[in-house]
Amino acid sequence: MKGYTAVLPNGEAMIYIDHKRWLWILSVLYPLQPFLGIWMHWITGSEVLLLLPLAINYAIGPLLDWVLGEDRNNPPEEVAMQLSQDRYYRWLTYVTVPLHYVTLIAVAAYATSQELSLWGVLALAVVAGLTAGLAINTGHELGHKNSKIEKLLAKVVLAVPGYGHFTIDHNLGHHRNVSTPGDPASARMGESIYKFALREVPGAYSEAWAIEKDRLQRRGKPSWHPSNQILQSYLLTALLIIALIAAFGWIMLPFMLVHNLFAYWQLTSANYVEHYGLLRQIDENGKYERCEPHHSWNSNHIVSNLLLFHLERHSDHHANPLRRYQALRHFDDAPQLPNGYFGAYLLAYIPRLWFRVMDKRLLRLPHVQGDLDKVNIDPDARASIFLRFGQAKMREPTLS
Repeated sequence: MKGYTAVLPNGEAMIYIDHKRWLWILSVLYPLQPFLGIWMHWITGSEVLLLLPLAINYAIGPLLDWVLGEDRNNPPEEVAMQLSQDRYYRWLTYVTVPLHYVTLIAVAAYATSQELSLWGVLALAVVAGLTAGLAINTGHELGHKNSKIEKLLAKVVLAVPGYGHFTIDHNLGHHRNVSTPGDPASARMGESIYKFALREVPGAYSEAWAIEKDRLQRRGKPSWHPSNQILQSYLLTALLIIALIAAFGWIMLPFMLVHNLFAYWQLTSANYVEHYGLLRQIDENGKYERCEPHHSWNSNHIVSNLLLFHLERHSDHHANPLRRYQALRHFDDAPQLPNGYFGAYLLAYIPRLWFRVMDKRLLRLPHVQGDLDKVNIDPDARASIFLRFGQAKMREPTLS
């Protein structure tokens, strides 16, 4: 294994080895999971097995996260620069981009070449959409970097789910306004994931378009100029859909509609659990305080992090957006989710269960300590939340 050497402040030499170096390949291979369902269908003829990727994500994954637990180890800061500059990790994200296209095209080909029921075609559209949700995660990692190749690859991979506005909104909108009431991608306490989706999806699009429109106007260009970065990715999406229709027929229109909607739902699920109820305070200058690790929910669960390019170390990501996935750190004071993302998604899909588990966890955070003024609350749920968690109740020792 490759080692990274450094000299500690006390003069001692150290060697750091990333024991997960080769395990990060799982993030590269994970977009290929629909092939497992296709293989099982080919062998057995059972269309139910086409949904095997859903079982992997929402049953096997959370179980493995629970059994194998967390990894709270951090790479030493003395080798963080060396680790970030190691091009091996960068190439893993590069290779993942074409695999998203391979998966979509192969699934579309199988859906139209086999004698499947409408239900079977729908099942393949859903699992392809699940993988396209992972494409947004790949675009997330690439879109945060400053190199031209990575920014280009982010546009290319985001064309698969038709979410080309993501990088603009995420980098310049969400990261600026995260954990504030004005951020459409930050969920509020008492807000169900279903209500959140109706606010987040259109809100993110509107915000991205406004940001890009302003950028172009400052350069004396119209909104629909060829240099519009959102339209560039949308153009790739249009070309992709046209190519799929030409190759496999008009069934690709409803297929891609289901595919894209399910991909969006994956992003919405992630956004919902990442900042639920967390609120940045206003400082003495009347501005929101700097985003710190305690403004994002974190998860150190091993399996799901290895499948998602360390996305779940979200606290460090928001505090240090340019830090590459292999160098992201755990912070002891960061809010912790009870499971990896897929397990948290399942919890979120049952709002009453989510509120029961997460509201108490939220209010017990050290920087909140039961103070509802330090929580991002859904205005429609404010009265019921104050009735349920009155300030007198919040001062009880059990919530300190």
